[in-house]
Amino acid sequence: MPQCDVAIVGAGAAGLSLAWRLLSPPAGVPAPSVTLVDAPPGSLRPPERTWCYWEEGPGEYDDLVTATWDHLQVRAADGPATLRSLGRLRYKMLPSTSFEEGLRPRLGALTRAEAVVEGIEDGHDGAALLCRTSGGATTSVRARWVFDSRPPAPAPARTALLQHFRGWFVRTRRPVFQPEVVELMDFRTPQPRRGLSFGYVLPTGPHEALVEYTEFGPAALTEHAYEAALRHYTQDVLRLGPHDVLARERGVIPLTDAHHSPRAGRHVFRIGAAGGAIRPSTGYAFSAIQRQTRAVAAAVHHGRTPVPPAAYAARHLAMDAILLRGLATGRVQGASFFSHLFRTVPAERLLRFLDGGTRPAEDVLIGLRTPVLPMLRSAVSLPFFARAPR
Repeated sequence: MPQCDVAIVGAGAAGLSLAWRLLSPPAGVPAPSVTLVDAPPGSLRPPERTWCYWEEGPGEYDDLVTATWDHLQVRAADGPATLRSLGRLRYKMLPSTSFEEGLRPRLGALTRAEAVVEGIEDGHDGAALLCRTSGGATTSVRARWVFDSRPPAPAPARTALLQHFRGWFVRTRRPVFQPEVVELMDFRTPQPRRGLSFGYVLPTGPHEALVEYTEFGPAALTEHAYEAALRHYTQDVLRLGPHDVLARERGVIPLTDAHHSPRAGRHVFRIGAAGGAIRPSTGYAFSAIQRQTRAVAAAVHHGRTPVPPAAYAARHLAMDAILLRGLATGRVQGASFFSHLFRTVPAERLLRFLDGGTRPAEDVLIGLRTPVLPMLRSAVSLPFFARAPR
């Protein structure tokens, strides 16, 4: 028999968001019993990271975010900058440590366990997690429903790129940052032959910011190459002058047109990146994670089978697949592509599109702002590429 109603594997954005929502049922609905299983401290836990997202009006995590912005800027490779108001939206920065610490008081009824999940057995009336503790002991957790948020194994795809980056939290001697403006994409970085690179600046004050160097490409760089790219961007492009590096951040996000099935068994489901929450064209995932976990929690509370919904509409994923093929083949020049989009499409509409919230008519208008012939060539060629393991 199940020991709990729900077991969650992984305590990242998806796992913690789902646990909190499950333990916050609507009035008159009892909260399910929830067990969260996370790996012991070590290599299986992801490093500290920063999530960014946009939303309209007050949000559920506003007391946890460290900064918000109402303007963004995109700078073309030749220098001209496009400054855009976000209208009703706000761009928000949420460190993983703030998220974890802020949610802890909201998870009073949660049962937590530190163990490595080595297998999941799906059964007739539930599923069992087969776990190993840091001391080497084996144990199991049986639940009615299991939600697995661990990073997925690479799935067969026609195109597979990586969004890989390194960032420095810097403090400068003189005021050099605009605290009210996010430098979303600064293409004054050396551009690869295929894919793209850009600088990303999240200012938290005139003297402080998170400065990142990001690439979309087939493979990550060496540590020496990242350090060199960041030195070039901070010294030669931004001209920060004397500054201190307070902390470092790194990450690798898969950008693929692979299919992600949210269901792994009769009682086992995938959430987060494993459930397709990463937007293939940008790497953003936090907002989609919130949509998925909100729907899953509502299904559990009302006694329905809690299959996570698709994170994005099929038409948006098809558009992303065409863009990824264009970037991978070099038909689409990434720097000019994104610079032109942000110059010709209102920022609020474009961000809603990237979040999967636009209507078909709006998608057509955005599509007409892309390089039509290269995109058409990529679309025509897609069916001739077989999905292959990556």
